[in-house]
Parts: sequence; structure tokens; C-alpha cells
Amino acid sequence: MALCSEHYYATRDPFGRSGDFITAPEVSQTFGELLGLWCVALWQQAGRPADLALVEVGPGRGTLMADALRAIAKTAPQWHRTLAVHLVETSPTLRAAQRSAIPHAQHHEDTATLPACPLIVLGNEFLDALPVHHLVYHQGNWRERLVTVTANGSWQWALAEAPSPLAAEISPAIAQAEEGSVVELGLAARAVTRQLAARLVQQGGAALLIDYGYATPALGETLQAVKRHATHPVLATPGEADLTAHVDFQAIALAAAEVGAEVTPVVEQGMFLRSLGIVERTEHLIASNPGAAGRLRSSLRRLIEPSQMGSLFKVIGFAHRDWMPLPGLSTP
Repeated sequence: MALCSEHYYATRDPFGRSGDFITAPEVSQTFGELLGLWCVALWQQAGRPADLALVEVGPGRGTLMADALRAIAKTAPQWHRTLAVHLVETSPTLRAAQRSAIPHAQHHEDTATLPACPLIVLGNEFLDALPVHHLVYHQGNWRERLVTVTANGSWQWALAEAPSPLAAEISPAIAQAEEGSVVELGLAARAVTRQLAARLVQQGGAALLIDYGYATPALGETLQAVKRHATHPVLATPGEADLTAHVDFQAIALAAAEVGAEVTPVVEQGMFLRSLGIVERTEHLIASNPGAAGRLRSSLRRLIEPSQMGSLFKVIGFAHRDWMPLPGLSTP
């Protein structure tokens, strides 16, 4: 999965109607603007530190960050003038798009080279694109699902012959399983969460991650391939479709807490955006441009309605203890 995704993102811009999928920043500018206002509120709450850096992991085209910076410029112009922006991105294609949207941003291959100062980290639909392991319960043991090549050159699933040591990573809440049960382990997502959380504990700051997934561990497989806005067979064209899996938010919370970060409860995206004033912001935009009312209200519904992105997408925050509570996210 890691190799396929590396090739996929390195060779195309998959975002928007002309690509393979649409994310929240493409749905409405209010999404990024509200996250920018969230950053301003957090910066003010933290005492307006001068050396704070703003980071986005998996920034796509740079749309979210550009919208956030526009809101920051309007509400905290003195901070905006000196704010250092850092983007964690490996794709050359997407880096080029990000430079067009945010020319002054600094790029990083991974989080290890981020500056040693307080950080506000944003991540939208970042964790879901990281590789997962599938373990299948077979004859009393968990075995890893692998990929093999058939005689005619096509790809197919196979089970490892020996039990997997990764079974130790399965939550006790779902360890009891029936024959054929599948569990997904997002070990890469846990690892990057630990890395980010450790930096925040050491340097100060907070992270806000938004993605689709489940609040508590669950059996079942969610790995999917998406191409041209439709599901696609996972093994049909490796490296030519977007591969994602639902995020286990409880595992993310535990990973951050393991290194000493304070962690917020997981909340649904719709509830979070409402708490930031997305309904009022949308009505303000409509008042300024009545002709766009239909489009703006449609975008609002897509972001906050439970039947669309409002419930499946969830929000989690973690931070240095001195940076809590985080705006819009109540403490446990």
C-alpha cells in the first residue's frame, strides 16, 4: 500500500472534480477559513507566542492552508506578517501546486525536520492515506493478509502461513473474533501521531486532525480504492487509484497519550464546525452574494449533515498540557 500510494501521489494531482476525489477544502472555503480562525483563537489563548510555526501535514493542493491564512490575515494581521508556514509533503506534483498557493511556505519530507519551536499542526484527510495491515482470524490465530502474483500476472490476496506478531497490536476490545474476521491496523498512522505528539510535548503547541473513521476499535475492513470519484477494485491497477482506510481514532488518541500529550475527546466534524460558527459564516457569505445561496447551502450541508460528511468525519486534538483546552474541543 505504501509503494502504491507513493507512486500515485508522485505522478498526479488527484484532487477536485477533474481528479479522483474531493476533500472538505474543495467543498467550501469556509472549512479552511474556520480552521484559520481556530488557529488564531489558539494562538491568542497561548499568549501570542512570537516563534510559533503553522504546519500542515498532507496539504493537498494547499487550498486549506491558503484559506486559513486568508482568515488569519484578516483577524490577526500582526501575526500573519511574521508567521512561518511549513508543509509536510513528499509528492513533487503536489509540492508544485502548494508553491503556487502559498509561495512562502517551507517544505519537509517528513515531520523530523520541522522547526524546534511551538507548533500548530493541521491535518485533513492525512491519516486515512497511510498504509494499514490486514490481519485475518484463521484457525485460532491472526494471520497477515498478503499480496501475491498469479500465473497470469494479476494480483490476488493470500494469507501468511504463520501467525502474525502484529496480533499484539490488536485492541483487547476486539481480540475475540470468529473465523474469517478481519482487523485493520493503522500502524503508520499511530507512528506519525507519536512523532507529532512527542514534538508538541517537548516544544509546545497543538495538533488538530480531521478524517473519516470510527471512534472505537471495530472488526472489519475499510480499505478501498477510489478512481474518478468511484470505488475501484483495490488490486486492479496498483498505483493508479487512491488507497485509503478508515482511521481508528481510539488508537490515535492512545498513541498521542503514550508520549505524554493531552488528548481531546473525538467529536464529529459536523458538531465541531458548528461550534466554530460555520452556519453563521455561510449565512454571512450568502448575504454578500445572494446569487450563490444554493451552492453555499449545499456545501454547508455536505460538510455538517450526518448523512454526508458530518458524522463519518471526526476531529481529534492533542497538545502540550499548557495549551489545553483546545477551542471547539472539550476536555475529557
